[in-house]
Amino acid sequence: MLDTSYHDRYAAKRLEDPEFRAEYERQRRVIGAIDAIVDRLDALRVERGYTKADLARAIGKNPASVRRLLTAKGNPELATVVAIADALESEVVVVRKSARRRA
Repeated sequence: MLDTSYHDRYAAKRLEDPEFRAEYERQRRVIGAIDAIVDRLDALRVERGYTKADLARAIGKNPASVRRLLTAKGNPELATVVAIADALESEVVVVRKSARRRA
């Protein structure tokens, strides 16, 4: 017999509602897009050999705020960007400037 938590049963019940499921899926896309952007930015940071503190200095921000951006889930400002892109049936993509110049 499968033992599920109250939360799992509650979520499964709510996901039966088409309106709730649509909003749930939309939020999953927003969170996924934000995570992808942050992950790509962090990978670019590593590729260039910057520490998080180096990056913070380069953009004039507190190192703690950069660490939070690169490790915490979600960011309201990025969520707004992703929501706009989602509304336009688009994706937010981070492209290296050198790659843009070649294209």
